Amino acid sequence: MLNDGSTQSEARYDAVLVGAGIMSATLAALLHELDPQLKLLLVERLEAPALESSAAVNNAGTGHAANCELNYTPRQADGSVATAKALAINAAFERSLEFWSSLSEQGRLEPSAFLHQAAHISAVWTAENIAFLRQRHSQLQHLPAFSAMRWSEDRAELKEWMPLVMEGRDPTQAVAATRIERGTDVDFGALTRAYLLLLQRSGALTVQYGTQVRDLQRLRRSDMTEGDWRVVLDGPSGRREVQAPFVFLGAGGGALPLLQRSGIPEAADFAGFPVSGLWLVCNNPDLAQRHHAKVYGKAAVGAPPMSVPHLDTRWIDGQRSLLFGPYAGFSSKFLKQGSLLDLPASVRPTNLLPMLQVGVTNVELVRYLINQLRQSPQERHRALLDFMPTAKPEDWSLSVAGQRVQIIKRSKEGGRLQLGTEVVASADGSLAALLGASPGASTAVTIMLEVLQRCFKSQLDHPAWQQRLRELLPSIEGDPQRDPEVLRRMRERSDAVLGLTA
Repeated sequence: MLNDGSTQSEARYDAVLVGAGIMSATLAALLHELDPQLKLLLVERLEAPALESSAAVNNAGTGHAANCELNYTPRQADGSVATAKALAINAAFERSLEFWSSLSEQGRLEPSAFLHQAAHISAVWTAENIAFLRQRHSQLQHLPAFSAMRWSEDRAELKEWMPLVMEGRDPTQAVAATRIERGTDVDFGALTRAYLLLLQRSGALTVQYGTQVRDLQRLRRSDMTEGDWRVVLDGPSGRREVQAPFVFLGAGGGALPLLQRSGIPEAADFAGFPVSGLWLVCNNPDLAQRHHAKVYGKAAVGAPPMSVPHLDTRWIDGQRSLLFGPYAGFSSKFLKQGSLLDLPASVRPTNLLPMLQVGVTNVELVRYLINQLRQSPQERHRALLDFMPTAKPEDWSLSVAGQRVQIIKRSKEGGRLQLGTEVVASADGSLAALLGASPGASTAVTIMLEVLQRCFKSQLDHPAWQQRLRELLPSIEGDPQRDPEVLRRMRERSDAVLGLTA
């Protein structure tokens, strides 16, 4: 290795994955299962895996299955709610459970290390929001994916469901809630580490921490056709370069600058809008033991998806915790451990106008973020009191959550703030990046299957890959959104292997 700043040409891999979070780890796990001979390199600029958005304490929502997240079923002009997004997210989470079940059956994952059951509850207490929740329940209960959803306005039952939410509440205040017992909490930091340990033990994956990507360049073959990607890395042992026919940028908020650096034409359509977050973390273990659910409320007008308020049971590094929030804020960083120059450095002639258009057309979001930034500790506590009337300030402390970068996409109609996640891939499938935020981690398997379909299509069509994919995901040729029998089989298997109960 060279330590004098010069570049050393050292190795060729089948794939280079950037960012040691849940996305890169999931893609690495899928690639290894489909072809154990692949030689994979994962690089991470921090000193350990899953320290940014994949860390449990940084993640605004875990175990997303659209059971309780009201922003996935927006109200329509006719008073009904849209259900397509909720169904898609629910099916994607079932796919994640199916993948984890296959690895657990083989004795290669221990589900109790990252997966715990916790009821998913939606709770509201204004006339308008109760009417919305009633409409949501009336539509979802007829869909197989949500048929187990229960409705209640009975205060005694609600006290059993969510005692901390009901204690001390005005007895004249109307409260309604829905509940799905088969909800989960997922520590995606723990899952990421489990994936990487499994892959490193197999010898298929090399992981380099403290290593940053300095340059991405497409090489030309002797016949002037495009060949491998040349990736220049700065690490503990100096600067070196590696080559690979495929590169995946799964570095969370850090993916956009790297995508822009790659120079692929598809990158020109995108910009990013960073949103930071804060949590109130409960310091009283007795309170944490009394709350065993994820209780989601209704987001304020203009709030980004990561800011839907919830009182949340979490397992963080094996310890049961209780969190409330998140509170939104603004920082020009694209990563929690990023640079204040991240946002200005991402501005290009191709994305400046879309960014300005989004600012003009999303006044409510701008106003919401300004109000959040101005909040005092007392105002944050009042928001907690709305969920937990008996909350005492001394039982809670403020913690900085992860940084999210919402997608701004250029379109014929102008710049558009795009919620959720998006895979951006080069036309030839040699490079892919994941942009966006929620529901992200919970749907990682489905998202990475999209990466495989767009970037490894010829391999996926091969009978050997097809067979391995069916072994990993027995329902892969079915559609749990449209076929209740496929959904039933998926759930029965996952419940049996992972220990979930309805």
